[in-house]
Amino acid sequence: MRNKKTVTAILAILREMYPDAVCSLSYDGVPFHLLVGAILSAQCTDRRVNEVTARLFPEYPDPLAMSSETEEVIGQKIKSCGLYHSKAHALVETSRMILSDYGGTIPNTREELQRFPGVGRKVANLFLGEVYGIPAVVVDTHCGRVAKRLGLTNSDSPLQAEKDLMACVPTEEWIKLGHRLVAHGRALCMARNPSCMNCPLKEVCVYARNGKRFDDRSESNPQLS
Repeated sequence: MRNKKTVTAILAILREMYPDAVCSLSYDGVPFHLLVGAILSAQCTDRRVNEVTARLFPEYPDPLAMSSETEEVIGQKIKSCGLYHSKAHALVETSRMILSDYGGTIPNTREELQRFPGVGRKVANLFLGEVYGIPAVVVDTHCGRVAKRLGLTNSDSPLQAEKDLMACVPTEEWIKLGHRLVAHGRALCMARNPSCMNCPLKEVCVYARNGKRFDDRSESNPQLS
């Protein structure tokens, strides 16, 4: 794992590059809307999800409205997000559970959130951080890739990467960290042809230092410092 001085430098550069990094799912302050968007985001771009939810929320603004609809109708309205049969089931069933099990208020623990269909650890962590301000690290594809290249983890497992990041990054940085790594993964540190030469992190990046230039699917673990 990287030493504390290097981690501090990485975090400082990320803060400077992406001071206002936020969740890329449209979030209007309504917790239910964030949960719906996060469920729809599985294997789908946030841009497409935002397009779908912009049409969905006026018609289904809360768990009561969503739970009163059939899965078939919801499925047709979210079809462009992919996996629409399972996502429609997750949305309707989750809405029913929010009403029946939690009195209409979405819970604030990871364990309870993960009871909902379509809600795994990543979605639960996102929700805890964005809605309740509870520190959690959200590891998606971009975050995991960038963290590994920076030497903050040497694992391809999202759970292990999350644990590694929690171990080396101060708690107060956890919520913003995921957003900043995602922003960097989209802006410069793409899966293919990352722009290492133009990256302010290149001096503290294991990947750039080793001159790596290949797809992550064939990438071996870098030697960490």
